[in-house]
Amino acid sequence: MEIDKAIRESDDRWLKTKYNKAIYVIQRALALYSIEEVAFSFNGGKDSTVLLHLLRAGYFLHKGGQNCANGGPSDFPIRTIYFESSSAFPEINSFTYDAAANYGLQMDIIRTDFKSGLEALLKANPIRAIFLGVRIGDPTAVGQEQFSPSSVGWPPFMRVNPILDWSYRDVWAFLLACKVQYCSLYDQGYTSIGSIHDTVPNALLSVSNSLSSEEKFRPAYLLSDGRLERAGRVNKFSSGSGHSPSFSNGLISADLHKNSLLTASAIAVGDEILLGIVEDQLGPLLCKKLHSIGWSMSQTVVVRNDVDSVAEEVERKSSTNDLVFIYGGIGPLHSDLTLAGVAKAFGVRLAPDEEFEEYLRSVIGDYCPSDRNEMALLPEGITELLHHEKLAVPLIKCKNIIVLTATNFMELETQWDCLIELTRSSDILAVMEPYVSRLLKTDLSDVATAKPLSKLCLEFPDLHISCYRQTRYGPLIVNIRGRDEARIEAAVEALSKKLHPGAFSEINSS
Repeated sequence: MEIDKAIRESDDRWLKTKYNKAIYVIQRALALYSIEEVAFSFNGGKDSTVLLHLLRAGYFLHKGGQNCANGGPSDFPIRTIYFESSSAFPEINSFTYDAAANYGLQMDIIRTDFKSGLEALLKANPIRAIFLGVRIGDPTAVGQEQFSPSSVGWPPFMRVNPILDWSYRDVWAFLLACKVQYCSLYDQGYTSIGSIHDTVPNALLSVSNSLSSEEKFRPAYLLSDGRLERAGRVNKFSSGSGHSPSFSNGLISADLHKNSLLTASAIAVGDEILLGIVEDQLGPLLCKKLHSIGWSMSQTVVVRNDVDSVAEEVERKSSTNDLVFIYGGIGPLHSDLTLAGVAKAFGVRLAPDEEFEEYLRSVIGDYCPSDRNEMALLPEGITELLHHEKLAVPLIKCKNIIVLTATNFMELETQWDCLIELTRSSDILAVMEPYVSRLLKTDLSDVATAKPLSKLCLEFPDLHISCYRQTRYGPLIVNIRGRDEARIEAAVEALSKKLHPGAFSEINSS
């Protein structure tokens, strides 16, 4: 069979591993259910196209390598379900029907809403299991395994997910290695196809051409960062101007926040900090880094190396609009429970991530004690890997939580720089105009300056005005911070008029 032969002859060891696991799931399903009791949900997209050919190969191997070698109406007896929608791309419909003719698919076409159509289909046929092209990262994938019963409220059947652990890279490696046809939209820059109302070509594949007014796009398989495959999905909540807001990875782009306050918070995980054995040195550096790109740190907290403590704090922070950085408690030790806490906060399990494990193996090599490295267990369905060529292991992002693996200044500097570079292409962290500060000092007492400073805060509510002394008997330092230099200058002048000339002198500006 040509699919099995293409994979066996491939030099891609990783693809072979994924293929073998998927074939095992398919053969297991075909052993548990009769051919009349299984069906295949096909929508013409890249994932279901992969599943189509895996099922062809799996059925071929299940039959002992007999029949279905060339395709044909009698060679692929698995019932195929297609939901035909008026909002589908014409290219999707065309490709689907061409595939049905080429591979002899027995099509059951649903033209009503999917749930009602599926209920009618299952009532009329003895279907007990349906093969789906669901992958981790899909909105419907959370909580699913290779074999998962249908959700409450749906007709009862077993969901079989042979490619659940496949990545975007795996999908395209398979399609290209097997040299099979796929929907033509993928050659026009589309990377994840929904309806005609919510799908556009992925801007990350745009090819600029000064000689032509027509925008060109590279094919989908050239997208270097698979976690951005859904960047071509348009947000359904558009503004009154007809333009949709720009969203990426759950964070609104900087264009919508030029005059807004973007806030972040940090969670440090470590008993050793709470016991006073070591100081949290990364928190202050992270505050400075965020300040440099126009963000404010709303809170920093330290929690114990305890799953419940981490989960409670993450759950509290995830309910806010803050972007949350968490560090500490990452690694192979018994006390490294941060990721388990994140998973518990979002109500998901820790699941193996083979892509992440491959990175870990390249770093720790022979020190990996078993086939399944527990350090590669990540929160299921909510994890994105933030890849950068300067990072040996990707950063981890779970919804609005960014997990930093840094343990010292140098590592944090590197990870921060990589995060900022990634931001330029994906808006992971919106980069704003940096805050401007004016530092003033005076030898006057707190009592003498309290009232003038209180009045200044009332006059300039848009500025952040803080006071501190570096030593007990040192000068009082006033920090006036904001984005508008003219407003800061006006505040400095207003303060000088409230006291005698020369009461305040400037230290520096930044």
